[in-house]
Amino acid sequence: MHIAIAGNIGSGKTTLTTLLAKHYGWTPRFEAVDYNPYMEDYYRDIPRWSFAMEVFFLKERFKDLIALSRSSEHIVQDRSIFEGVYVFAANNKELGNMDDRDFTTYMELFEQMMTIVKLPDLMIYLRSSVAHLVANIQLRGREYEQKIPLEYLENLNKRYEDFINNKYKGRLLMVDVDNIDFLHNPKDLAGIIDRIDARLFGLFSDSNEHTDI
Repeated sequence: MHIAIAGNIGSGKTTLTTLLAKHYGWTPRFEAVDYNPYMEDYYRDIPRWSFAMEVFFLKERFKDLIALSRSSEHIVQDRSIFEGVYVFAANNKELGNMDDRDFTTYMELFEQMMTIVKLPDLMIYLRSSVAHLVANIQLRGREYEQKIPLEYLENLNKRYEDFINNKYKGRLLMVDVDNIDFLHNPKDLAGIIDRIDARLFGLFSDSNEHTDI
């Protein structure tokens, strides 16, 4: 079993990954890419190095996806290859940091990768307003996140909505997180778990896969 948690910066992906792994007794998998040899060059000359940086991330996430597909463990994954492609790389393209030729090559590479791996059994999308994202980012106090422009978060939110509604073809659960607190309110977490059980095991009546909590 493979559940992937998707959502913008500050939406609660890591928290929910940890809580679900504990509840189900499954293995949590967090972002595997913690180093990119192009990063320093990227920040010196973004248009020059965007393609190389994004291809490196794609390659590393694909390796992780291969490992997941071969694992006998049940996995809860914090962020997937799909967000890297349809949200972050696409945003780089929109900002003019990747030209049409490079982005076409990048997408063709991704599409070939997808022919040999399967989609997660369930994608959980944590939908959040920018105001809620900012509040969470400020609350957790990571210094490097405090300077993220609001426009950047807004652009990513638009990309996430397009990805979820128009690009992703797998089984999906959307959770509106603005008015719930699944970390501190057990009933909110239980509500999410009930809906996951409905998707994966048919234990509860839930006919609309795209209905928000």
